[in-house]
Amino acid sequence: MSYRVVLTAEAKLLLEAIRDRREQKLLFSPLEQLQENPEQQGKCLRGDLSEYRSIRAVGQRYRIIYRVENAEVLVIVLAIGRRQEGDRQDVYQIAQKLVSTFQLEEYLEEESPDLDDRD
Repeated sequence: MSYRVVLTAEAKLLLEAIRDRREQKLLFSPLEQLQENPEQQGKCLRGDLSEYRSIRAVGQRYRIIYRVENAEVLVIVLAIGRRQEGDRQDVYQIAQKLVSTFQLEEYLEEESPDLDDRD
């Protein structure tokens, strides 16, 4: 079963903010791999992010934080960024802030942004 992968508006902004275009392009491969068996990839997160999973990408420097919606056959990417423990730009810190404002209904609409919309 192939899942549809969509990026939240925040995840798209975080991806676009990566200055190194080579690294930015390298992130698309793990995003595409989430289309198949997303629950068997990465690791389950804890605490406020317990409904999310995280996979490493681009030589272990980046993390992709996502949530699987099996009923919708959908993978929602919440955040993409570097793991910088203790830094306010740490992807997990950003994700914790975003999780409080995330609303699933926004991404179940037909016009939701998805991985195939890349330039």
